[in-house]
Amino acid sequence: MPAELKIVPSFVARVFRGRDFSILSPPGYNRMSRLKWLYAPTPEAIAFALRTTFAALMALTIAMWMELDSPPWAAMTVWIVAQGSRGESLSKARWRLVGTALGAISAVVIVCSFPQSPWLFFPALSIWIGICCGCATLVRNFRSYALVLAGYTCAIIALAASQDPDNIFMITMSRTTYIVLGISCETLVAVLFAHNLATAAKKNMRQKIQTALSTSTEAVANLLAGDEQAFIRSRALFGTILSINDQIEFSEVEMGPHGHEGDHARAALAAVSVLLSRGLGMMARIKALGTVNPVFTETSLLTRTFLLGLPGRLESDTQIQQVMTDLQDLRSVCRQRIIDALTEELAAAAPHDTDTIERLLNCRILHNALDELLGELEQAITEFDASQHEIRGDHFHFRLQAHRDFKEALYNGIRAAVAIGASALIWEVTAWSNGIGFITMVAVTCGLFATRENPVLGTLNFLRGACWAVFVSAFLVLLFIPRPAEFEMLAAVLALPMIAGGLAARNPATAGAAASYSLFLPNLVNPGNQSRLNEIAYFNASFALLCSIGFAVLIFRAVLPFNSDEERWRMRNRTLHDLRHLASANPLPQPRAWIGRNTDRFSRLIRHAGPTPSPTIEAYLQGTLSAMTIGLNIIRLRVVLERSQLPESANRAITLFLHRMAQFSGRYGRTARVARGATRVLRILEGKETNITSRVEMTRAIAYLLVISYELDANAAFLDASQPYRSSEMIG
Repeated sequence: MPAELKIVPSFVARVFRGRDFSILSPPGYNRMSRLKWLYAPTPEAIAFALRTTFAALMALTIAMWMELDSPPWAAMTVWIVAQGSRGESLSKARWRLVGTALGAISAVVIVCSFPQSPWLFFPALSIWIGICCGCATLVRNFRSYALVLAGYTCAIIALAASQDPDNIFMITMSRTTYIVLGISCETLVAVLFAHNLATAAKKNMRQKIQTALSTSTEAVANLLAGDEQAFIRSRALFGTILSINDQIEFSEVEMGPHGHEGDHARAALAAVSVLLSRGLGMMARIKALGTVNPVFTETSLLTRTFLLGLPGRLESDTQIQQVMTDLQDLRSVCRQRIIDALTEELAAAAPHDTDTIERLLNCRILHNALDELLGELEQAITEFDASQHEIRGDHFHFRLQAHRDFKEALYNGIRAAVAIGASALIWEVTAWSNGIGFITMVAVTCGLFATRENPVLGTLNFLRGACWAVFVSAFLVLLFIPRPAEFEMLAAVLALPMIAGGLAARNPATAGAAASYSLFLPNLVNPGNQSRLNEIAYFNASFALLCSIGFAVLIFRAVLPFNSDEERWRMRNRTLHDLRHLASANPLPQPRAWIGRNTDRFSRLIRHAGPTPSPTIEAYLQGTLSAMTIGLNIIRLRVVLERSQLPESANRAITLFLHRMAQFSGRYGRTARVARGATRVLRILEGKETNITSRVEMTRAIAYLLVISYELDANAAFLDASQPYRSSEMIG
C-alpha cells in the first residue's frame, strides 16, 4: 500500500542535528508516543479501521455462505484495496480488476500451454512475472499496481491449477470471484460512509493547489530578497508538487462525472514548478549581474509585497479577478520600467557612456525576467481558477511526463523472474508439501515490492508485519477459532485484530508492517465452513509464509541489489543527455515535459535523502535543479530564435551556443565560455540596434544566457559527465 510522502527540508535537519530534546519529555514519553496510534487514534483512522473491518467480515461471510473453497481471499482483497481516501480505493479497485483479468487470462494460457511440464511451466511463469514487474516500473500510481497484480494473480491461479490443469477454468473463476466479491464489499461499505464526496473532493483539490501556490509564492518572494535559506527550502517544494499531482487523479475519481478540472489542476501545478524555476533563475541573474539596481530594487519590493499577500487572497473566488487585475498592473509596471530604461538610453547625451548603457541594459534584463516570472504566476492562477468549476465545451488535457529508468525496469524484471524460478526449483527438489503456498507468497511479495526503489527496506517491514500476523493468528487458531460454532462469534473474534491492523495502517510509522499484517491475518486463520485449521497445518502454513518473505528479502539483497549511488548516477547521466537533446531536438520539447521529468527526479532524490540528507544528495539536488533551470532557459532561447525577430549576427551567436550545447560534455567549461561570449556579442549588438522589437528580443536572449552561463559555472562538477560525481568536489 502506498505510504504518505513526508518531506523534511534539509535545513531543518541541519538545525536539529546532534541535539537531544528527550530531557524535555516525561519518562516513557517516547515509548508511549509510538503506540499513540493504538490508544489515541485519530477519528479518520478509527473510521477507516471500522469500515474496512466491517467490509472484510462481510466479504468473508458471503464467501462462506457461497461455500467457496478459500473464503479468506475475499477478506484479503478488501484489505488490499482499502485506502485512506475514497478516490484511492476506487482507483485501486478499478485497476485491480484490470490486473486480475490480465493475470487470469495469462494463467489460463500458461497452464494450457505447458500441462504436466514443470520445466517449461515455471520458466514461462517466471518470465511473465518478470515482464509484468519490469513494465510496472515505467508507469505511475495504480497502473503500476495493475501490472504487478497481473503477474502474481497469474501465479496464484496457475499454481493452484498446476496439479489439476483440467479444471483451470473453474479455478480461474473461483479466484476471480473472491477478488470481485472483496472489491464489491469494500466499495459498498465505503459508499455508505461517504457523504458529499464530489464536493469534498473539489474542496480537497482546491486546498492542495492553494498550498502549492502559497508556499511557492512565499519562496519566490524570499528568493527575490536574496534569502539563501529560501533557496534550500524551495527545493523540497518540487517533491510536494509531484505528490499533489499524483493525488489529483484520485480526486477526479471521487468527483464522478466531471469536466477537465483535474487537467487544469495539473497545469496549475506545472506552472507553479516553472514559477519556482523562474524564481531560482531570477536569483541567478541578480548574482550574475553582481550590481544593485535601485529601480529594480523598488519593483522587487512591490512584487514581494504582492506575493506575500497572495495566499490569503486565494481563499475566495470573488477575489481571484481582483488578484489578476493587480497582477497585470504589476506586470505593467515592469514593462514601463523597461520602456523608461530604453527611452533613457536612446536619449542619453553621451552614447559612448558604457557604464550608463550597461546599467540601463541590466535594468531591462531584470525587469524583463521579473515580468516573465509574473507571467508564470498569472498562468498558474488562471489554471487554478479553471480547476474550480466545469467549463462548457472545454477539451483541455494535461499530463506531466515522468522520469523512466529502463535499466531499473530491467533489473526489477530479472530480479522477480529469478525469485520465482529459484523458489520453483526449491519446490521441485524438496517436494515440499507447502511448496505451492511458498511460491505463491514469493510471487506476491515480489510483485508488491519489485517496483520499489529500495525493495529490501519495504520487504523487511513486510516481513515484520507477517511476523505479527503469525503471532496474533496463533492465538486465534489455537485458542479462539476452534470454539465458535456460529459466524457471529467468528466475526467477534476476528474484529478486534482487524481493527488494530486498520489503525496501524493509518499510522505512517507502522503502515508498511500493517499492510502485511492485515493481508495475511485472514489467510493464516483460514476459516472454513466444514473445518478448522489444525495445529500442524497452521504451523506449516506460517512457516511457509515467513520463509517465502524471507526468501524474497534474500533475493532482493543478492540479485542486482538496489544501489542508490548507481541510481543517482543513471539519473544524472540521463539529465545531461536530455540537456544536449534540448539544444537540437525537433520539434522543440515542451517546457512541461522537461519540468515533469525533472520534478520526478527531484522527488526520487528527496526520498533517498530521508530526514538527514547526506552532502552527496544535497549536491545532487543542487545539480538537478541547476540542470532543470538550464534546460528551461535553453527552450526559451530557442523560442526567441523561432520568432525570427533578431538580426542575422545575433542569430549566429545564439546558434553557435546551441550547437556547442548539443555537444555538451561539461568538460573544461567550454560551453559556459561560449555562452558568455554570446552574451557579450548580444550586448554589443543590442546597443547598436535601432529596431525596438529586436532589442527587446535580444534583451530576453541575454537574460537567458546569463542564467545558463551562471549555472554552468556554479555546478561544473555535476555537469561534467566525464568524471565521477563526488561530494567533496561539489560541496568544497
